[in-house]
Amino acid sequence: MKAVIHVNGQLKIDEMQEPIARNGEVVVALHAAGLNRRDIKVPERRGSVTDPLILGSDGAGVIESIGEGVDNWSVGDEVIINPSLRWFEQSTAPPEGFDILGMPDHGTFAEKIAISADQIEKKPDNLSMDEASVLALAALTGYRALFTQGELKKGDTVFIPGAGSGVATYLIQFAKNTGARVIVSSRSKEKRQKALELGADLAIDTNGDWAEVLTNETIDLVIESVGRATFNRSLELLKPGGRIVVFGATTEDVIELDLRKFFYGQYQLFGSTMGSREELRAMLKHVEEYGTKPVIDKVYRLEDGLEAFQDLESSEQFGKLVLRIKE
Repeated sequence: MKAVIHVNGQLKIDEMQEPIARNGEVVVALHAAGLNRRDIKVPERRGSVTDPLILGSDGAGVIESIGEGVDNWSVGDEVIINPSLRWFEQSTAPPEGFDILGMPDHGTFAEKIAISADQIEKKPDNLSMDEASVLALAALTGYRALFTQGELKKGDTVFIPGAGSGVATYLIQFAKNTGARVIVSSRSKEKRQKALELGADLAIDTNGDWAEVLTNETIDLVIESVGRATFNRSLELLKPGGRIVVFGATTEDVIELDLRKFFYGQYQLFGSTMGSREELRAMLKHVEEYGTKPVIDKVYRLEDGLEAFQDLESSEQFGKLVLRIKE
């Protein structure tokens, strides 16, 4: 079968052996797969490893075969892949044994995947295969950051730096569904406009004076994923006692923090990574209840996967990128 792989320090489109469903597993014939920024980082972390690895964490498709011990799924069922491996119950942190699909396990950028039946969920009826393929990782990350860690509620104001990321497009929609006020930032005028069209109440220029522009706003919650470039600017906006949740760092990881200012402000800082199956199922219920649709920027064929990686790295997209595997 055809797949996007990393081998000997290189990304390639190549042939890999078709998977077989072992005990407790299913084989899913993938119709589409979603790209995430994690997919750029995995090759960096692997370096020049010689064993080929199929990349990709997100995907949607149809169950093709079922291994022994699986009695709650049928051939032909439409499913999405849950890339949050072996994290089932909601908890303050992932359990021992937690991994994200796509390293060290083979991922979703292939025509088929064998995966534990515990790691699939029914595809939401209101979503196409393309839409469903970009849902799990980014939407689950956003859902946990916003609700489990951030405890967002109706009437709160949330600030989201970096309006164009895949997670941000879910954050905007989830927060608006809940009745919150949403403020975002972006350097791009086009992305700011798209964020407003998606439901954001206010979109500000990343290069502007945030404190001045938002002087009349009370920020209850900040969801940060940019890192050093924006963290302290975001923190300055937060009301005393407010929450800041960090789930990523697309710029530098290490920041300087004024501890005295932090503890006098009684701020609350939370880390967040992915989420549990319990939270994934709550997110899927939310998506179906509100008719939420993933924002897709561009769709590529599997054969054009290397081009998709280049576009992902440029960060020019608004929303998600899809690899369409089956027409």
